[in-house]
Amino acid sequence: MSRSARVIWDDALTSYNFGPSHPLAPVRVELTMALARELGVLDKVEVAGCAPAGDDELAMVHDRGYIEAVKRVSAAGRPDLAVGLGTTDNPAFAGVHEASALIAGASLAAARSVWEGAAEHAINVAGGLHHAMPAAASGFCVYNDPALAIAWLLERGVSRVAYVDVDVHHGDGVQTVFYNDPRVLTISLHESPRTLFPGTGFPEETGAEGTAVNVALPAGCGDSGWLRAFHAVVPPLLREFGPEILVTQHGCDSHALDPLANLMLSVDGQRAAYSALHRLAHETAGGRWIATGGGGYELVQVVPRAWTHLIAEVAGHPVDPATPTGEGWRRLVRERTGEAPPLTMTDGRNPEFRDLSSGYDPADPIDRAVMATRNAVFPLHGLDPMP
Repeated sequence: MSRSARVIWDDALTSYNFGPSHPLAPVRVELTMALARELGVLDKVEVAGCAPAGDDELAMVHDRGYIEAVKRVSAAGRPDLAVGLGTTDNPAFAGVHEASALIAGASLAAARSVWEGAAEHAINVAGGLHHAMPAAASGFCVYNDPALAIAWLLERGVSRVAYVDVDVHHGDGVQTVFYNDPRVLTISLHESPRTLFPGTGFPEETGAEGTAVNVALPAGCGDSGWLRAFHAVVPPLLREFGPEILVTQHGCDSHALDPLANLMLSVDGQRAAYSALHRLAHETAGGRWIATGGGGYELVQVVPRAWTHLIAEVAGHPVDPATPTGEGWRRLVRERTGEAPPLTMTDGRNPEFRDLSSGYDPADPIDRAVMATRNAVFPLHGLDPMP
């Protein structure tokens, strides 16, 4: 489907580093790019560099006082708990401003590529730092690059942007920034805030004119239930909203092996979600699609394979799940992590699901979650909440 695709990359994007024991280890992005290169995925896209976001660009979303505080932490490497830097989640480190501004700049470069027509699709796998708030770091995130990409588009006259977040955690920072802005539809599918950080993302959080949409799924939800929920909520809302550009966040911490969450998806189920979003970008947004990475803390078995599938989907050349990962990449994994690498690009699952139109089961916790969301927001969009 893709006419042109661009991967935004600079090796310095791996300098966003909270330390050796932190879950958000930059090796996950390094191994992703290495696997995409090994499988020839990067041969099918343009790889372009980026510059750090400047203060005026960061100020589209973040308070200038916060930006200055991050710079002070960056220069001294000392905590500033008032802005959330120096916690277990967000340790202070020298160079934090520069590393964070580069990730923000990569997502801005992706937005610019799509808006100016240099590429139909663009991706920043190092991005997706969706928890950062206007005046505080949160949840491993310092600057909110998806929100910045959306704000940049709005400043250039885009009238409607849709944001779909499939990270296991609620996309709270992006929702906060645009909660009262009906030009931006934010849809987040995540584990229930009753069992997972950040404790927000209930269906009743509906924003301006129903443009904040939250699907709070029960712990233990796997491929079939997750895809059932996705297809019951995302396509009808995107079709009704009619975005000019689709922005997506692809945290792969919904995987069963992820150590920080409790959903049970496979790489195959995640790949099915990427394919569905690609189709929806063409159906609802004229093909204009900006994708980012996000969370994901199983650094070897999950993140590199999931995001290589994502890059391949963005490129319009999906990777066959049976494809071997390649000996060169496996050797790199052993050298960099000491772990045994996965041998193929699949978990061996066939992610089938029943569409909600086949019937709603009020005893099913996934169906109850879906209907809570549909009841909360569908009428605000002129849609019938009943399947």
